[in-house]
Amino acid sequence: MKTFWKISLLLLAGLPLPVLGQVSFGGTPIGTKADKIGLPKSTAVMMPEVDVETLLAEDAAREATGIKGPWRFGYNHSVHLGTDNAGTWDVLPNGDRLWRLSVECPGALSINFVFDLYVVPEGGMVFVYNEAGEVLGGFTAESNPGHTELGVTQLAGERITIEYQEPADKAGQGHLHINQVTHGYRDVLGQLKGLGDSGSCNNNVACPVSAGWEDPIRSVAIITVQGNGICTGQLINNCSNDGTPYFLTANHCLGGGVGSWVFRFNWESPNCTPTTNGPTGQTVSGAQLLVNSGGSDVALLQLNSTPPSGYGVYYTGWDKSGTTPSSAVAIHHPSGDVKKISFEDDPLQQGSFGGAQCWHVTAWDDGTTEGGSSGSGLWDPNKRLVGQLYGGQASCSFNVNDYYGRFDVSYPLLQPYLGNCGNTLDGYDPNFNPVALDASIQSINNVPDQLCDEPVIQPSVTLKNNGTQVLTSVTISWNVNGLNPGSTNWSGSLASGGTTTVSLPAIPVGTGAQVLSVSTSAPNGGVDQNPGNDTRTQDFFSANPGQTVEVNITLDDYGTETTWEVTNNQGTVLASGGPYQDNADGTVVSATLCLANGCYDFTIYDDYGDGICCDYGNGSYQVVDAFGVVLVNGNGTFTDEFTTNFCLTNTGIGEGLLEGAVIAPNPTNGRLSVQLPAMLNEAGQLQVIDLLGQVVYRATLPSGLQRTDLDLGALAEGTYLLDLTSGTDHLVRRIVLQR
Repeated sequence: MKTFWKISLLLLAGLPLPVLGQVSFGGTPIGTKADKIGLPKSTAVMMPEVDVETLLAEDAAREATGIKGPWRFGYNHSVHLGTDNAGTWDVLPNGDRLWRLSVECPGALSINFVFDLYVVPEGGMVFVYNEAGEVLGGFTAESNPGHTELGVTQLAGERITIEYQEPADKAGQGHLHINQVTHGYRDVLGQLKGLGDSGSCNNNVACPVSAGWEDPIRSVAIITVQGNGICTGQLINNCSNDGTPYFLTANHCLGGGVGSWVFRFNWESPNCTPTTNGPTGQTVSGAQLLVNSGGSDVALLQLNSTPPSGYGVYYTGWDKSGTTPSSAVAIHHPSGDVKKISFEDDPLQQGSFGGAQCWHVTAWDDGTTEGGSSGSGLWDPNKRLVGQLYGGQASCSFNVNDYYGRFDVSYPLLQPYLGNCGNTLDGYDPNFNPVALDASIQSINNVPDQLCDEPVIQPSVTLKNNGTQVLTSVTISWNVNGLNPGSTNWSGSLASGGTTTVSLPAIPVGTGAQVLSVSTSAPNGGVDQNPGNDTRTQDFFSANPGQTVEVNITLDDYGTETTWEVTNNQGTVLASGGPYQDNADGTVVSATLCLANGCYDFTIYDDYGDGICCDYGNGSYQVVDAFGVVLVNGNGTFTDEFTTNFCLTNTGIGEGLLEGAVIAPNPTNGRLSVQLPAMLNEAGQLQVIDLLGQVVYRATLPSGLQRTDLDLGALAEGTYLLDLTSGTDHLVRRIVLQR
């Protein structure tokens, strides 16, 4: 080790260099003043040249497949460089140690790298700087707490220097090792004309069209994945509204670990036009992968560090109802460019892409997406996220057919982390300043996703006091689809930040898609100073009259590949399920649905394209009614999807004097009785009809009859309809013969 004494500590306290933060903690590198204080030059390591022309050709071929990311910007060099085998060590007059290593990539537009070993003791600091004097750092143990891997974002130019300052009393406790250096051959820092390669039809988020979307925009980050690729993603809120740094992106952006990923927030042009560069240093390094699935191309991460308050980030809200949005907005980083926003003014469609269940944007009305947009969110008009980008054909020259993995399909896997607080959740702003009067509906409770054969709901709501004053009274109002409005006055004592449950009276509902809207007003008799959180909605489906059916899926070994849905004749998704857990061959998962009379499509999906039988287990599926009648039966042999149509008939008609008739036992072995609520006013006709529509039993019933016994022992096992008519009175019931 070389001992160095000739140094002026006053020089080290000189003017700071431009620091580009990455959950960094300030400070000044020493090596930038090496020539002034007599330090020798740092050791330099030269990377091999790269064939940019070949790399660009490979990129073009991949992008032609329709997958939007990761958008490759660099070539990864595998290296073995660390504090114990490379660089230069010096000892400073106060006993502190200094390690430096320079890395050169000939012709590079930028350089970034990965510490696969990052152990820095208390008081130690790491800096990275380029020839232009731009600095990343200082990084400390708190830059990636609890982890020993750190990805470092891009610096412009073809030479960078890495510097580690180690306190004298911690000598030998720091350990750094670099396993990957990325030669950037595409511009991801906006140093060149055009600020990236995205098409001219893209809208900067500073443009007037973005008005009203400022909050979701703050949730979006550009991600450096695998060292040399670009995807997009967004911070997402959870039911606790506690700022846990959950981050949603696309499953296909994964590859290797996420511990070295770098998340750059707020990289956007401050102007609509011309496009100019924005801050590049508001970054967070590293994350943990919590859950992912190809069934909806989703990946949920937790960042290793919470973005500092100075970043001004926002945690986006979401909608898991599966209700088709009437329009949509995308916020993304196309081709690794500054943040853009795109608009679809028409209702979304449902579709499949790469085996994943997706929202289909048929054609963008303003803007588009490109490579690098992968994982970016799709928001409904209520500014709630409904999906993340998988792929498609869209570009400025051909702005059609983009596909976003559906958030409602993903949610069963996400729920252990995001929580269960209804179908919708608004966003969370950690920098919001509370006001005195601010009451909100935090959640709507006791409303099932499907209401079967019930004319009313009896919900409760969680009332929250977001204001600084004690909440003593508030008006709670509601309606369903704008009908049957009502209100109640709550009074009590609710401290700031407190919640309480308020029960609402029975509320009449109709049939079909329903939206319950509940809102607060007049807190403490005054005006709510934050009306944006006053209203919450809950979507549900009501079938009245309705009947239950059960979906039973027998899984193979790869449950994460399996999803399903039931749609009506208009293509509206009424119910869906999956993805499920892997290594569950033979496990049966069931879901009970309530459907009105009519015909439906049951579709099962396998995102790998090999069905659920028989190479990796013996999966199958069924849809059965409440009497055990099999409506859909599949052996699991298909490719990426299979659709079966089934119909429900009205098997519970009871009109006039026949309403309330009892048929027992049912199922029956052949002998059963029909007990009428009153005697027949006139003679009636009774028929038993099989499912082919053939009359297999017929009897005439005399007037004055109230009970009759039937012997259907000659009929085969199966399902039949019992049809009884007497004048204007009519009865139809389904009966099942089992022996």
